[in-house]
Order: sequence, then C-alpha cells, then structure tokens
Amino acid sequence: MSTYRDRAHRGSVRATAGASAGTSAGTTARATARATVFRAVATRERRSYVSAPRVPTVGIDIGGTKVMAGVVDADGRILEKVRAETPDKSKSPQVVEDTIAELVLDLSDRHDVHAVGIGAAGWVDADRSRVLFAPHLAWRDEPLRDALTARLAVPVMVDNDANTAAWGEWRFGAGRGEDHLVMITLGTGIGGAILEDGQVKRGKYGVAGEFGHMQVVPGGHRCPCGNRGCWEQYSSGNALVREARELAAAESPVAYGIIDRVGGNVSDITGPLITELAREGDAMCTELLQEIGEWLGVGIANLAAALDPSCFVVGGGVSAADELLIGPARDAFRRHLTGRGYRPEARIARAELGPEAGMVGAADLARLVARRFRRANRRRVERYERAGAGLLPSRGWGAGR
Repeated sequence: MSTYRDRAHRGSVRATAGASAGTSAGTTARATARATVFRAVATRERRSYVSAPRVPTVGIDIGGTKVMAGVVDADGRILEKVRAETPDKSKSPQVVEDTIAELVLDLSDRHDVHAVGIGAAGWVDADRSRVLFAPHLAWRDEPLRDALTARLAVPVMVDNDANTAAWGEWRFGAGRGEDHLVMITLGTGIGGAILEDGQVKRGKYGVAGEFGHMQVVPGGHRCPCGNRGCWEQYSSGNALVREARELAAAESPVAYGIIDRVGGNVSDITGPLITELAREGDAMCTELLQEIGEWLGVGIANLAAALDPSCFVVGGGVSAADELLIGPARDAFRRHLTGRGYRPEARIARAELGPEAGMVGAADLARLVARRFRRANRRRVERYERAGAGLLPSRGWGAGR
C-alpha cells in the first residue's frame, strides 16, 4: 500500500488545484476550483479527449445487481477488473460507497491510478457531483463525488452509467465515427444516453436520457420509479426474468424446460439462464427474448421520431443475447418507425464493449478530469516545494473526514 499512500500525499496538493498563484488555499477556493474544472469538462469533451494524459484510470460501473471496477488505459484496454455484488438497496448508501472504495483500493495495490470515473445507475445532477435519484439503489440526493474524493485522494468523476457507456462506445466501440448516437442499456432496467458531435447531452438539469421511464403502457406494470407502464417494465432484464418466473410459478407446460433446469426453484431463474436456454433452442425462452426485443424496437422507433440519430447502440447485460434480441428489435423498429419507407433508417448495433462499456467510458471521462488536475498540480507542487512541508493539508484534496 506504500504506493497508494504516496499518491494520497500527492493528492493533498490537489486540494487547491484550481487556485491561481495569488489565491489562498482555503476551503472556499478549493470548492470553487473543483466546480470550475468539472463544468469545463462538460463543455470541452470533444476537443479534450485527444490530449488527455495517457495514464491509467479506474472506471466503475454501478448497476442494480453489481459494482464492477477496472483499470483502463488510454486506448480503452482493460488492464484488470474486479467486481462485487451491489449491497442490498435497503442498506445505507454508505455501504455502496464502502464497496466502491474497497474495489479502488484493491486495484491501487497493483496499478498507479490517477483518477476514478463512476457510472452510476441513477440521475446525476448537472455538476456531476450528486446522485439525485436511483430507482434500484437507496441514493436520494447523495453527494457521491465529494464523499469518494475525500476517501480516495484522487480526482473523481461521477456521471450516469448510460452516459459513460455511450462515451465508451463512441470512443472505442460500435459508435466510432458517428456524429449522432443514442445509447440504450438493457440491464436491471433501461438506461439511455444521447451523444451529438462528440458531446454527451445531459440536459439542463443533468437527467436527459432516462428513456426507460417513458410510459408505453398506461396503467401497466408498476415501476420502482413510482409510475406505471414504464418502458423498462417491458424490455429489460427485470422484465425478462419476471415473465419467465411467472410462467414457471404457474407450472405452465411451456416452462417445463426451465423448471427442470432450476430443480423447481423459481427464484433461481436468471436472465443469463434464459439466454443460455434460448441458445439451446428452448421455445419459451426464445419467445420471451423475442417479446423483449419487440418492445425494444417499439421504444427505439419512438426515440427515432424524437431524436433522429444515425445510430442506436444497444448494450447492457441483456444485450448478450445478441441476435435473439437485436433481430426482433430491428424488425419491430422498421414496422413502427414514423415515415417508414420515406426516410433513412438509423443503424441498430450491439455494443462492442458489451457490459463493460460503462466502465471503460467512465475511466476515459475521468482521464479528462485528471488532465486538468495534473496540469494545475504541477504548478502547486512547485509552490509547495518552495514553501516547505506543512504548508498544505495532508489528508487529501477533498474534504477531511
């Protein structure tokens, strides 16, 4: 851990990274500098990523069922990854933060980590500092960025997980070369993101792209967000598993194959198992994936009417079903597209980075933040060395604990 402690000491210098030479190192100045840097990142992403430092960063993807962390290099290659189950959502948000910190510390034992990027399954505010709401976790107006920067002593970037996935696919995956890209992430629920001209569109308040909570069936299934009939209740991992378990619990004749596979334990039915059985030719599982795909195509057609992108990239864990899911989605998209036959059709592609897109994108976006802090840090180190030890705080550049 000596390497990480050394970085923690260096992190203390970052406390006043945004301050000018004549500015004091007070708390107000540090907070202002940090906010300025993160606002700058949001408006300069397109031209900044090319000149970002080629240093390892950690990307973290927080979903409804797992926390995945990986060290990613400047070319989008994953050097190492680790994962943990997402703590029960009934527990304190502190438990999730502890899990994130433990994974980062574990990776830092073996890698020189310069920044951490987090893709969170929830609504992140425009400053990318707080998780306003997470339907599948216990976060409500949670100051995630500041809580973790205080513990990790390196710059931390927080964004919506679909935004980070879209960025990863645009930089390194199926969205390369696209100027107008929409990302759909199918996991526990549905996430979404819009990327135009190399910039993620987050909206005025930071919560653009929550496509999963568009109402598609008035009065339909209750959604964890509080509404009924949301799109993710018909096209997501939860929807897929719910339908399979209901058929199995009712002992439907079409469910005998999956009932046998789980030994009658309906709670053991999972999305990956359904996909596996569908690939083996199980009729019920194939049909369920087809239905999920058809609902996916309907939603994509609606998004095409509103946003008119050149490409839709479908990622998330459910996308592992590949053409069992994407094929029906393309067919339904063509049937429901407004002006079909008289307009160009957007390309629908499976995410090349798979379920790791959000992690890779988060790490790459964190590299942009690291560049600005590294540049300012060099100036601060020079002043620090001239002034002598003890001038600056020694507990990290975030708020003390």
